Amino acid sequence: MRKPRDYDAELKALEDKARELKQRKVQQLGELLIATGADALTHDELAGALVAIAETKDAGKKEAWARRGAAWFRSKSRRSAAANDDDAGSDQTQSGGAQSPSGTTGAA
Repeated sequence: MRKPRDYDAELKALEDKARELKQRKVQQLGELLIATGADALTHDELAGALVAIAETKDAGKKEAWARRGAAWFRSKSRRSAAANDDDAGSDQTQSGGAQSPSGTTGAA
């Protein structure tokens, strides 16, 4: 005879997984804001810009933003790789993303 499924335990596991994914998403969005320097904007400015972007129907603008974002990420990864080459002992501290925002802020 088959063992009955524990639906409550499965549901709790799924809820825990969903909570973890949401926390990771929020953390990554926060890290992105800091890395791009957008954390210097007021909440109203940032919200207004995001609403304007979300409401934009112009495919050309969206493509231009996507290209600019992709270029930013490429240049960011090259800078991180160069920093790791210069200081091979800092691999552990560099990988967390905590140092990238300060590097970006210091460069501005």
